Amino acid sequence: MTKNALIVVDVQQGFDQLDYWGPRNNPACEDNIRALLTKWRSEGQPVVLVRHDSVGANSPLRPGQPGNDFKPGIDGEHALLISKQVNSAFYGTPDLDAWLTASGISAVTICGITTNHCCETTARMAGNLGYDVTFVLDATHCNDKKDVDGNVISADEIARVTGANLHGEFATVRSTAEVLKD
Repeated sequence: MTKNALIVVDVQQGFDQLDYWGPRNNPACEDNIRALLTKWRSEGQPVVLVRHDSVGANSPLRPGQPGNDFKPGIDGEHALLISKQVNSAFYGTPDLDAWLTASGISAVTICGITTNHCCETTARMAGNLGYDVTFVLDATHCNDKKDVDGNVISADEIARVTGANLHGEFATVRSTAEVLKD
């Protein structure tokens, strides 16, 4: 069996603070991530947990507060824990690329929060580094954003565009159900 690391990005309690982040999409995201974690752990495949340790004074993801903690059912057996302060898990500590290379892992599956920030950035970098990348779109969520003119772009539209941007160039975009069938 080919080693395929499940990279679980920033599934932290601070993202539940919608007054800070704005409305979100995909209420099934966390359940889908838990289902992927169950599959990876039962098959003995490597799990990488990624935590955003924000340096922002007002960020709900700052270390030392409950928002920095993983959501229930996310923490558990894992091969590697990455701490980062930027979007990409490849710019965290310890070095994800070095660990994947040393572990003989050439395929990664990405899920987590948020679709268009840390998950997309990690997927783009993984693709550029030559990994075989699967992006599980319905195991991510994002929040509504305003464009430069102040118009709201829905989280669903942002996720749809992220999937279109990644698929076929940086990753293969799949659903949780498709991945669980493998």
